[in-house]
Amino acid sequence: MTRNGHVVQWCGGFAALCLVTTSCGGDRDQGDDTVATVSMTGISVTGATDMTGATDSDPTTDPDDTGDKLDVGNATTNGGCGSVDLGCTDQIDLLFVIDNSGTMAAEQLNLARNFPRLIDRLENLTDSGGNPISPDVQIMVTTTDFGNPLCTPFQPPGYAPSKGAPTVTGCNTRIADFTGLGSSPESVPEACTSVCPTDIVPSDPFISFSPGMDNVPDVLPTDINGDGMPDSPVAQALACVGPQGINGCGYEAPLETMLQALNPGSDWNTGDRPFLRDGALLAIAVVTDEVECSVKDYSIMEDEAYQETNPDNGNKQASSALCWNAGVSCIGPDAGGVYSDCTSLDDGKLQPIDRYISYLVDDLRDNQNKEVLMLGILGVPLVTAYAPTAPYNPIAGGELSLVYRDWIDGTYPVGDILPLEAADNVTAADKQFDFGIGPGCTGVPDINGVSTGQGTPNTRVMEVCHALDYQDADGTENIRCCITSICDQDFSPAIDCLTGIIEDSIVQPG
Repeated sequence: MTRNGHVVQWCGGFAALCLVTTSCGGDRDQGDDTVATVSMTGISVTGATDMTGATDSDPTTDPDDTGDKLDVGNATTNGGCGSVDLGCTDQIDLLFVIDNSGTMAAEQLNLARNFPRLIDRLENLTDSGGNPISPDVQIMVTTTDFGNPLCTPFQPPGYAPSKGAPTVTGCNTRIADFTGLGSSPESVPEACTSVCPTDIVPSDPFISFSPGMDNVPDVLPTDINGDGMPDSPVAQALACVGPQGINGCGYEAPLETMLQALNPGSDWNTGDRPFLRDGALLAIAVVTDEVECSVKDYSIMEDEAYQETNPDNGNKQASSALCWNAGVSCIGPDAGGVYSDCTSLDDGKLQPIDRYISYLVDDLRDNQNKEVLMLGILGVPLVTAYAPTAPYNPIAGGELSLVYRDWIDGTYPVGDILPLEAADNVTAADKQFDFGIGPGCTGVPDINGVSTGQGTPNTRVMEVCHALDYQDADGTENIRCCITSICDQDFSPAIDCLTGIIEDSIVQPG
């Protein structure tokens, strides 16, 4: 039979709330109460006005499209030659879309500890011919939280989904965001304070640096990641802005927040100092351990056709599984619980991935002649080998070893249940209800049973990422997508892959 797939993530300290609340899945589902018709600069959004699927109509928009409309950009550039030759630029606009749901503390800390490596690689960048360049870099950070009707009741006071807006404050200012949700929430302020003892923030909605110039406070170089090397003010600022907290919506929407972050009509993309610059290379890093859930029709949240059965009461209920059920189609399972031919599905409930591919490929690359590339740190097995030269792309393990399958009972590594969850009597049936399909990867627990968690296969993001790969007229393959594992204990290979693709993308004019 053909069946829509599902997803995975460690519920952690949110498990109690997940068990007593029918409106949440396995990983703290919260977001907007109502979306209705929202006006933004150059954008209109039509969403659910209640939980019955009724929608407001906007005569200026397609009633079947509840997503935002992107205007054609008109931002000015400070140089580069992207409008003449694809990849010919010394300008790099780098967008991080970071999951801020409840299971992401360790992953955010892992990423922040590698930000000095990222800055060093960018400051010492060469082009595809090995020639040193002096790049003009801008880095913006946003979350995966676009809001969701099932999330709003659980939002802390004063919290609002980013919906693609940049994070402009240091993590100490947002330290309350590092306490999760539920009756016994996890609190991990060290995901911020261990890399950012004192907030250092840029003077713009993004970090900007080029040789001899930046927009961050002039502080002394300090070792923030424990490698014995002092880190620059730019690296310190990114380590402060980068950690996003763990109280965001568990229905993660990285593709939609990415699109809105790149909206040319937004405040941060207009004026004299836009983030998204004409002619600049655009790099996007998506970091999430959950399934992609950019919702188009919020009636999905009450649609039993996409829900799983709660083993505790036998009822169909909303959980993160509905995102997978509405967004991915698979063949199977076979006798071993394994699925095959899993691909994205346009079922009218989630935003189609063509929405994102069209903007990134058709508009930005083909029409505006801009190089666009992506790093996905996602729920795939560990990469076991990378190409030895730029772009340092995975050549073994990772998504090449990804198996879509059902959850397996038993404590890891015999089964899929992490030790702390097994102690709470969590079963494969519970996880199947929460996410619908087994983990794409599992972080190895330490002696205390604590793990970086688990990640689910993120088919939608992977397909958008690989849509950026292309061939030249002579058949030369240009790799513009790198997928690595969210379960890796060290994201430094992911950083090397990101900067390796950037290096491979920058060419001399002619």
